[in-house]
Amino acid sequence: MSATTDDKDRQLVALLQANARESTANLARKLGIARTTVVARLARLEASGTIVGYTARLGSDAADRGVQAFVGITVQPKAGREVVKRLGRFPELRQLASVSGEFDYMAVLKAESTMRLDALLDEIGEIEGVIKTTSSVVLALRVDRNA
Repeated sequence: MSATTDDKDRQLVALLQANARESTANLARKLGIARTTVVARLARLEASGTIVGYTARLGSDAADRGVQAFVGITVQPKAGREVVKRLGRFPELRQLASVSGEFDYMAVLKAESTMRLDALLDEIGEIEGVIKTTSSVVLALRVDRNA
């Protein structure tokens, strides 16, 4: 969040992260402020880019389908831009971050099966500029605060 957000903004965002469908009247009641103030704060948070969208979270049955993996990716010098572009084309890619340490990038992949994950890892390894990938398959998600 930006330097212009205050404690009420942080509380508002936390409430929305817990339930993005919460009505402005309920949000106002929980925050102890007027509904019009909530509407104005939401408009400001959206305009500033703090809130960029609202989403639906899947229940555990739907979320448990498939297999998720964290993949460390090491690339050749100066190949990063093209590798990122190619990785962005995979619909199974959920997140991609440039990181410090052993890898250049850390990817979060979600595939429908271990067979698809295996094929996906092969495809990533074949991208020109990729030197190495190291994968860790998620066995159980213990804490998830992402919307």
